[in-house]
Amino acid sequence: MTRGRKEPPLHRLLDKTAFDTDTGCWQWTASRTPGGYGSVRMPGIANNAHRALYSLMVGPLPPDLHLDHLCRNRLCVNPDHLEPVSQAENNRRAGAARTHCKYGHEYTPDNTYRRKGRGRECRECLRTRSRERYRATRATTEVRSP
Repeated sequence: MTRGRKEPPLHRLLDKTAFDTDTGCWQWTASRTPGGYGSVRMPGIANNAHRALYSLMVGPLPPDLHLDHLCRNRLCVNPDHLEPVSQAENNRRAGAARTHCKYGHEYTPDNTYRRKGRGRECRECLRTRSRERYRATRATTEVRSP
């Protein structure tokens, strides 16, 4: 029994890509990781689609470097939109790209509190948590009073 020739890995990956002419992104259309990145399973190929395409088109990526999506689109696999950076730099860029806290409050100079070694926090969220702690403490002390 003879087996047919398999398509080259690069062609197989590009077949699972949609090209967006407006943004220049190469949108991954196949399976995704829970974190929202493209996922691929091929022998000898990285699990993340953007890493796999980058290694096939540009060259191997050193294990200590991460690929930063310059377009901020996790499903983009365009090597021109990917830059090898350290994990620290990738985390710094991701944090700088966030304009709002997870509860929707905007990070403005007046609404941003910077903690040493912990990054920035939303002042409105800090005030809300403080009020809730105060109310909870007050409720338990009022119950204990004779």
